[in-house]
Amino acid sequence: MKSYIEYSPNSDFPIENLPYGVFTSPMNTDKHIGVAIGEWILDLNVISHLFNGPLLKDKQHVFKEEKLNSFMGLTKPHWLEARSTIQSLLDVSNSTVQNDTNLRERAFVKQSEAKMHVPAEIGDYSDFYSSIHHATNVGIMFRGKENALPSNWKHIPIGYHGRCSSIVVSGTPIYRPYGQTLPVDGADPHFGPCRLMDFELEMACFVGGPPTSVGQRVTAKEAEDKLFGFVLMNDWSARDIQKWEYVPLGPFTAKNLGTSISPWIVTIEALRPYIVDNYPQDKPPFPYLRHDDNFNFDIKLEVDLRPESSPVATTICRSNYRFLYWTVKQQLAQQTVTGCSLRPADLLGSGTISGDTSDSYGSMLELSWKGTKPLRLLNGEERKFLQDGDTIILRGYCLDENGIRIGFGSCEGKLLPAIPFQE
Repeated sequence: MKSYIEYSPNSDFPIENLPYGVFTSPMNTDKHIGVAIGEWILDLNVISHLFNGPLLKDKQHVFKEEKLNSFMGLTKPHWLEARSTIQSLLDVSNSTVQNDTNLRERAFVKQSEAKMHVPAEIGDYSDFYSSIHHATNVGIMFRGKENALPSNWKHIPIGYHGRCSSIVVSGTPIYRPYGQTLPVDGADPHFGPCRLMDFELEMACFVGGPPTSVGQRVTAKEAEDKLFGFVLMNDWSARDIQKWEYVPLGPFTAKNLGTSISPWIVTIEALRPYIVDNYPQDKPPFPYLRHDDNFNFDIKLEVDLRPESSPVATTICRSNYRFLYWTVKQQLAQQTVTGCSLRPADLLGSGTISGDTSDSYGSMLELSWKGTKPLRLLNGEERKFLQDGDTIILRGYCLDENGIRIGFGSCEGKLLPAIPFQE
């Protein structure tokens, strides 16, 4: 398979990838659905009439909408037909778009000239706590080695319901939040700007398929048809606010200040060649959480921190999606075990992804070990937690033995000073 669109061997977006996104451009100020190929975007709105296979010939309207929800709401066979059609249209042997000068000119947009948007209307967002290394690290810090993991952790994929209103696309700045904190245990709480601002290295999966009804469960064995694709995610966290507010119901305002996602959704099918063994689960899960197949992925993850005072970024974390104890199939099964309904474009966050070495920890809380071990950046500055002006850049990619790279692009956000509170 070879595309007539040329791209670097190191491109995140070869013909084997074809992630979906939503963009505007100087040519089209309305939002269009597109796929990334090399440094270009193929505008699916412009070529919607070419989706003429048996399943999509009567569904071409889904490619003319401003969000991916309707396309996500189709079935896995529809998604596979769309992928096959796009790959065929981009193949060097196919002249349909390649040799039609007018169509080709309208169908391709330079990524550098496009503005990316949140790719779907997200109806619900849940965030899990599925990395055993992250959960263990946090437990050691706050409860001690003997009681690091809660007693339920290896029995149930722990999660909480987040909010969708402040999920933003990569490149959107995040403001340091105000909130209540308890700087001194036993003293009165304080109100003011967060002092312990953090990032969280996560990935998130978009739910697909027709919506389910209230009362309808989806077991782990049934979950794959409801999983559309993944994005990178930075779940910004105000640690001092979180510490004061989380008892007894868990995080609230410490987590709703902003969650950044990468703009391109990499499909399950593109990731399939990079499936690896599931993380060993030493306590057999309940039947609804069991699936016999491997559904873990070798996705290499990196985090850079670039201070405002320097153009040089420091890579502060190298981790991997494969460190997750609970699979996304198990996360989805847990979400629906009570009969919670699903809608296309619901979002499932993985939770912070940390590895088993100190350079693979996916948060400043862990990297600086609660502020006791400052990180030294390449420009000589130190960090315990994030400072105003810091930019956090997440990257993720898969790489096979043939050098084929399936990438996610980047997820970037700059931390801005708190907006002064007007009483």
